[in-house]
Amino acid sequence: MKETLALAYSVFKLRIGIAIMLTALAGVAIAPGPAPEAWQIAVLALAVLLSSASAGAFNMFMERDIDARMNRTRGRPFVTGQFTANGYWLAGIGLLLVTAIAAATLATNAIAAFYVFLGAFVYGVVYTVWLKRRTWMNIVIGGLAGSFAVLAGAAAVDPGLAPAPVILAVVLFLWTPPHFWSLAFKYRDDYAKVGVPMLPVVVHKQTAAYIILGHTVLLAGLSLLPFMYGLGWIYLLGAATGGAWFVWTSIGLARNPSPETAMTNFHASLLQLSLLLIATILDAWLI
Repeated sequence: MKETLALAYSVFKLRIGIAIMLTALAGVAIAPGPAPEAWQIAVLALAVLLSSASAGAFNMFMERDIDARMNRTRGRPFVTGQFTANGYWLAGIGLLLVTAIAAATLATNAIAAFYVFLGAFVYGVVYTVWLKRRTWMNIVIGGLAGSFAVLAGAAAVDPGLAPAPVILAVVLFLWTPPHFWSLAFKYRDDYAKVGVPMLPVVVHKQTAAYIILGHTVLLAGLSLLPFMYGLGWIYLLGAATGGAWFVWTSIGLARNPSPETAMTNFHASLLQLSLLLIATILDAWLI
């Protein structure tokens, strides 16, 4: 039982799903206006988690061929045979997504549910199927998946969307590329071997490091703007602290582009996002 749960946690990418769910809650928190009832927020959070899980499982299903050839991913369940890739899986993934969309619609509104769908569609289809093996812009456009989680949460409060949640959605859009490019920096040979054109594969490592730094500086600066739209000091402290650390480690990567500095930057991106989202939620719901 424990092993099955661990495999499910892996194939549905629930670690990413929990982060996406937290992103949706930040969208609820940052949107001006009366918050939905607690049960509505809970159902929306679960819907976002389920939609993310469906997209994560579809990603693993579709990429099992290249996963088998990459050192980082060769232990995934569809590669090892612990899970059998068949039509039942596709039907289950589809049912999971339909359930998520229906739950979001019933608990909140159709606009929020549409954003829930778009997040899964962008990651599962646009990124995984259409772009990942074709262009280095794959994760740039794929970064919209996280942005739609913010918009789903905000639309549950007000479908019209105010400036603050839109800015936060843009920050998430800018955050995703340097996060994944830093990881791809370390596993460059893996991606090159299977023909996936991640940025560190297609340009010189120094160029890739400068592009990562540029994204980081831009997102760190933009993350401060919601303070001008009514968020308080808790938010500003979280955004400034996380952003400053992410920029600092990105400068380190630009000075010395190596797998080690890239992974330091990768972990800094996780810290920055965590501080930003937690500060958003605490600022709105404690003050």
